[in-house]
Amino acid sequence: MSGATSNKDRTGQYSSDAPTSRRRPSAGNDPVKRQQIIDGARRVFMRLGFDAASMNDITREAGVSKGTIYVYFISKEELFEALVEEERTAIFRNLYETLDNPGDLRSTLTRFGTGLALRITSKKVILAQRVVIGAADRIPELGRRFYERGPKHGHERLVAFLSKAVERELLDIRDVTLAAYQLTELCLAGLARQRLFGFRPDAPAQEEVERIASAGVDMFLKAYGTAKLAALERARES
Repeated sequence: MSGATSNKDRTGQYSSDAPTSRRRPSAGNDPVKRQQIIDGARRVFMRLGFDAASMNDITREAGVSKGTIYVYFISKEELFEALVEEERTAIFRNLYETLDNPGDLRSTLTRFGTGLALRITSKKVILAQRVVIGAADRIPELGRRFYERGPKHGHERLVAFLSKAVERELLDIRDVTLAAYQLTELCLAGLARQRLFGFRPDAPAQEEVERIASAGVDMFLKAYGTAKLAALERARES
């Protein structure tokens, strides 16, 4: 791991960058200090990327000693994951609550799709994805955990919601897992890739996202909506 001290063990092999005499300490219990370290790490990772950043860089940026940083985080990987989890919690807070209040299916899916697309294409999420992708070849478990704790978890929430709509006979879907992926792709309609690869340097405006999400939901419901759903929607319009 870059920027940290390596030491030889008794077999002559190099150990990890943390001091060899150190076992993992008890986690630090000062939330202010922990946040100070995470804030410093955020600036370093966003500036240098995961591979180029070192624990030394982070200690300097955060204004803490190397001994202090290891009390809170045993490695750069663990620190990065804590940072990503904090960002994800803040950015995606309340998004899936949209799915907890069943009502007008079309409106619910459109609100969800719009919220998801706005978050996925935001600057913080795009930067985090780029950092993870850059490190995933060398540290595949980092990418795997990033996916499991974020996109996979969100996908499962959407699958559960669509399954309930199937039970209510509003949707006719054979493969709900596939349909959930289709819905999110329809609501993003290329926006995520354009942002990820820098084709669009700025996040799309909310009006554009709403238009794309609404069109995506229209297409989704034309494919999977039932006669019962159509009747309910006609009744609301009358």
